[in-house]
Amino acid sequence: MKKILFPTDFSETANNAFVYALEMAKSIDAEVIVLHVYDLPSVSFGEVPITLVEIYDSIELNNFENFKDQIPHLRKIAEKHQLDDVKMSHVLRHGDLVRIMKELCHEEKIDMVVMGTNGASGLQEIFLGSNTGNAIVNVPVTLLSIPNKAHFERIKYIGFTTTFNDHDRMALHKAISIAKRFHATVKCLAVKTHKFGVTDEGIEYWKSEFKNEPVEFFVIPHDDVKETILDFVEHQDIDILAMVTQKRNFFEELFTHSLTQKLSYHIETPILAFHE
Repeated sequence: MKKILFPTDFSETANNAFVYALEMAKSIDAEVIVLHVYDLPSVSFGEVPITLVEIYDSIELNNFENFKDQIPHLRKIAEKHQLDDVKMSHVLRHGDLVRIMKELCHEEKIDMVVMGTNGASGLQEIFLGSNTGNAIVNVPVTLLSIPNKAHFERIKYIGFTTTFNDHDRMALHKAISIAKRFHATVKCLAVKTHKFGVTDEGIEYWKSEFKNEPVEFFVIPHDDVKETILDFVEHQDIDILAMVTQKRNFFEELFTHSLTQKLSYHIETPILAFHE
């Protein structure tokens, strides 16, 4: 059985993303591993007084009790959406969220991470907002990021951005595999900037591999990649936008961080991030 990791802080944003995790798990016959991570106060001196040890014990106990109390609520969400037959397990750990996610992905051989995001704006970045963007580029597993304004409906169209390279080819096969589970179509977008280096013949050759798949291709000439993608998502009724997280490509001249990470803060459509 495949495994989906679902990190949560039990907020409304996380609970909204939980529905996507369950739906995705049902479609690919996967188990959902619910993860809650909390922090302990740090100390900078050698001898830890017994009172501080007791405080740590109390914090850990409170987090355990809170985690235990939240599990029935998650069960109710599953029942409400008729997804209570999805297998679930639960993990509670303290420390850094992204580090622990990476550890669990390795230990449990996680196939996908699903997590919520509130977006981010300067100092208003909050728990699942900033960490989702960081996780997209740092956790080496396919990650589905769910904005708090997105609500699960039947998935009909999965968008996929490409520059027609080999990494995109492999990722598109993965996106098609997911689309087929939902009887959906993949709408594949290439933004043809003035530095676009693929010939028309090269594009046609690349596309020929997918001629019998549920894929439509769109090549749009424009130098504003981000705005073109956002416009495409809106006008093509995209339910999930799939992208490959690339740390060294032509997007870097437009954004300090990867485009996938940037979009995870601003778009209202779920983003499915694949890794090179």
